[in-house]
Parts: sequence; C-alpha cells; structure tokens
Amino acid sequence: MLNQSPIPRSYLFLATAMLLFTGCASITNPVANGVPAHLLPDELLAEPREELRQIPPSWLRAQPELPYRLDTGDILGVYIEGYLGNPNQLPPINFPDAGDVPPSFGYPFPVREDGTVTLTEVNSINVRGMTVKEAEAAITKAYTEDKQLIQKGKVPIIVTLVLPRRARILVVREDSPNTRINIEDPGFRLVTSASLIRNRTQGTGNELELPSNHADVLRALVRTGGLPGPSAANEIIVYRGYESIPGKDDQLAWSHERTTTKPKRQTIRIPLRLPPNASKPFSEDDVKLQSGDIVFVPASESDVYYTGGLMPARQVPLPRDYDLRVVEAVLAVGGPILSGGQLTNNFNGINQINGLGRPNPSLLTVLRKTPRGGQVNIRVDLNRALRDPRENIVVKEGDVLLLQETPSEAVSRYFAQQLGFNVFTNVFTRGSAAATASASGP
Repeated sequence: MLNQSPIPRSYLFLATAMLLFTGCASITNPVANGVPAHLLPDELLAEPREELRQIPPSWLRAQPELPYRLDTGDILGVYIEGYLGNPNQLPPINFPDAGDVPPSFGYPFPVREDGTVTLTEVNSINVRGMTVKEAEAAITKAYTEDKQLIQKGKVPIIVTLVLPRRARILVVREDSPNTRINIEDPGFRLVTSASLIRNRTQGTGNELELPSNHADVLRALVRTGGLPGPSAANEIIVYRGYESIPGKDDQLAWSHERTTTKPKRQTIRIPLRLPPNASKPFSEDDVKLQSGDIVFVPASESDVYYTGGLMPARQVPLPRDYDLRVVEAVLAVGGPILSGGQLTNNFNGINQINGLGRPNPSLLTVLRKTPRGGQVNIRVDLNRALRDPRENIVVKEGDVLLLQETPSEAVSRYFAQQLGFNVFTNVFTRGSAAATASASGP
C-alpha cells in the first residue's frame, strides 16, 4: 500500500479561501481595474466651477444719458401766457414718478412719432434729439421770430418735461427657489430622486414700464425679485426688439454674430460668472433696454451624477457654483466614510453599526464618459483621498460612482461575520474576567 503524504495546510487554506471568495463582489467586480485617480490625465478631469466669480452688479447697470434728449413718447409741459393758459390762473403742476425728474408745470404736449410737437397757431416743431432747454428755445423762436405772434421777452414761455418716455419690457424668469432639489429632504434619501430632480415649478413673467433713461438689465431684475440665485443658469438672455430672426437665439449663432460687423445684435447673452481677471464680454449698450425687449433668466439645468454599489442608488444634482469631490459625493448620499464600520442599507437607507473587524469599503470606481463618447474607469482609494487632494478628484456631470470593498476588506468582513469573541471582565473589583468565543461555517 502506498503511503499518502498529508495535504499541506497552506493548500487547505487556499482552497477554503477560494470557496469563500466565490461570488464575492469585491473579487468579481468588473469595473475595479481602472486608472488610479491620482494618475488621471488632465483632459479627463472635470472642469472646476469654483474658479468662476460672480460679475459685479454694476456691470448690469447703464449710465443714464445726460443731458436728457427728447424723442417719441416724451410729454412736454408748455406754458405761454395769453396763448396757452389763463393769466389769472396758475398752470397745471405735475409731479412725475421718476426720482430724477423734477416737478413740472404747463399744459401737456406729447412728442409725436415724427419727433415733433404741435402747438397753437404755429407749425409743428421738431424737438427730437433736443434737450428740454433747447426745445424751449425752439418754441420761443417759433412764436417770437418765425410767426412773430408775441414780442420777445414780453411774455414768458416755459417748457418742462412732464413725463419721460417709457420702455415696456417683458421679464421672464425661471429661477424659482423651488426648481432645484434639496438633497437633505428625507424623501430624497429614501426614494429614487430622478422624479424629484425633474420636478420644476412654473416660472414668472412681468411686464415693466421703465423710464427709458433708466431702463437696464439691473433695474429690470431688481423690479422682478433681485439678482438670479443658484437655481438660475449662469447667464441672462436679452432678446432685442420685436423682430424675430431665425438662428439668433442659439449660442452658436450668437458667437458667430459677435465676430461680424453688424451694428446690432438681436440676441445678447450676458454671463453671470466669469473666470478671475476676465474682461467684460459685453458692452454698456448691451445692458440698455428698449421697448419690446425680453429679459429671460433661464433655470439651471440639473447636472447630475449617479451612485450605486454599497451606496444608495441615487441620481444626485451637482452644485452650480462650487466643486463636489468624490469624498463629499459619497457623504452626500449617506455613504460610509470613517464611520467605524457603519454601512447603509441600499434599499431602505437604514444605518447599521457593524463594529470591530468590519472596515469601511474604500474602493470607489468612477465611470466617466470621455470627450469622444467612450468611457474610462477611474479607481479611487477613499482612504488615500482623505489625505491626497489628487486622489479626491472633482465629480463631473454624468459620472457613475460605485462603492465596493477591496479583497482584504471583504475577507475581514467575512471572518468578522463568522467568528465572534466576547469578553466579560470585572478586573477592577474582583480581579477576574471571563471570555466566550463562537464560530460558524459558511
């Protein structure tokens, strides 16, 4: 009979380990072999958002034109003793609502579409482009020199501005505070967030009448709720005038139009955030408004990332104005980081303290789309990401974050589940201690 040598213990341990690893996600993880995050090339990194700075509000304000020039829509107050008004009565006194227009008096005469005013016993007088003082001189000349109706200097002729012309502006805003999801909402953590992110409230619309000398983007925003907040996109769009030209409301056509020599643009895009030290990409004429203009504040499109694996499966919105890194992204959905073995149930969001021997999962795989439509798997070591900013990369829109255990973490967890060791001690009072141990097979 042949002697059979005993099987080495190392072989038995290896066979046992192979049985234990069968079906283990940390071993069969199909996306674990990725590019280390700290070695990721620059072209695959997310573009930083924190570098952008809010533009000064003064950029949205236009300097009032001084002195004020008359045009169609202005209303002049004219008083000519003996011709316009009873000498025994005071002329009408008007108090305009515009803060920079002083009180006026006289009988109202509008500036017509051709830029003229029509007065008693004289021909129409063209006042377009004149100041109020120049219009007074033109009216005085018409009565004293052209028609010689009154002797110069004998009868007072007074011209004032009763009401400056108004610009009628439409302001359409989609930046309601409720258009973006609050990830602290308990409903966000317990149910899928896809429907919540797409739940947008109705926008607002206002029709404003602003003094033409003070009609600018800043005043239109202040009258309709203030500067755009985080729920708004990083731009304001001004659709100029009543004309509608195909192709002038998209970014590509607008960019092309900026390089041409056309005197006016039909669509003006005003960015709200720019890189530091960037020059102003629009002119003061761009923020001046005129009748028929539409000021549109679009809502911010929710850029999202996705989570899964040992984290709750979520569709999470990215912040508009600051960067979110992978460590913060895991914490945003209640993922376990340095919580002493705290794991979150992927189905009901309930936390469970696992205790000693069960380390936190630290293998995070980021599935990221490449500029040419492909995909790259990025391997992130969360333990290293807490110490090395190069490992703690910025999350990009469309990223899929999958949290798994490393093989060593999976083995530790398995044996911690199969073996139990409890110690009961009363050393300080009796100098005695007791211990129990238990084990179970797979």
